[in-house]
Amino acid sequence: MNISIKDVLQQIRLFFIPYLILLCGCLIIKLCFSKDEIYFAVNGKFSDWGDFIAPYVTDIGDGLTTIALAVLLALFNYRKAFLLAGAYAVTALTAQLIKHIVRAPRPRLYFQHQLSHIHFVKGMYIDIFDSFPSGHTVTAFSTAVVFTYLIKNKNWSVLFLVIAMCVGFSRMYLSEHFFEDVTAGSVIGVILTIFWLTWADSKKFLHTTAWNRGLLKKS
Repeated sequence: MNISIKDVLQQIRLFFIPYLILLCGCLIIKLCFSKDEIYFAVNGKFSDWGDFIAPYVTDIGDGLTTIALAVLLALFNYRKAFLLAGAYAVTALTAQLIKHIVRAPRPRLYFQHQLSHIHFVKGMYIDIFDSFPSGHTVTAFSTAVVFTYLIKNKNWSVLFLVIAMCVGFSRMYLSEHFFEDVTAGSVIGVILTIFWLTWADSKKFLHTTAWNRGLLKKS
């Protein structure tokens, strides 16, 4: 089965087009404001409700969440589980490689002389290295693309995009990452996942009867 990038983009267009608009908006923000200005603009808008919900939202982008979703999919369809797990592996490994090459400081280290002016959510462990890119954002957008590709009702793609955006924002709210880390993470997650789906879902074995069964659907 031959699947092209055009075919994948057609399947995820209701996600991809709004995402491109969002990305353009992010680039405009970056051109108009400095790294410090964007950070403090986000960090200054905190609330008790935000402090409560942000850690839960950020966990959606955790790799364990995506692995759990892949295991759940495997109960019904091995192909879908493979596409999700593979996308996570490719994007997460790429993100970790870039992190260790760049070794960018996270906000806590970058603003080490201004910590008294920064709001931190109580009880959250804040890393200091490997800020670029945001791994949680990479995973959130990658998972959103896969689910958009697989789901029959493409209207759900808007919800997937909103959830991924919320994960990205939560990483900034929690002072785990900068705006640049999150924006780059979204690009890595989306682009690499598109290439992964194009390559992987073209494999004939994934479209056999055996791979379109699951642990609970053996015949």
